[in-house]
Amino acid sequence: MWHELVLNGIGGRTIAEAKERLSYAEFCQWIEYRNKRGTLNLGFRLEQRTALLAAMYANAHKPADKAAYEVDDFSPHADIKELTLEEAMASW
Repeated sequence: MWHELVLNGIGGRTIAEAKERLSYAEFCQWIEYRNKRGTLNLGFRLEQRTALLAAMYANAHKPADKAAYEVDDFSPHADIKELTLEEAMASW
């Protein structure tokens, strides 16, 4: 979580700087935002939306006897693990 905040310009230029500048309450608000809206990583967000469109297109044009495509079939970074609140707090 800290990496993602710093890479998006939140809190400072380094993780140590962000940990000093962000209060506990503000950190919790960012976690809530991320849990509600998803990752802050613009590239990953774009990949997710593009994969959704690709899966919809592929399913609309697939043969009837073929299994349906999933979004993960078109998203090479879908295995990125989401961080829970407990894991984020333990890293603080």
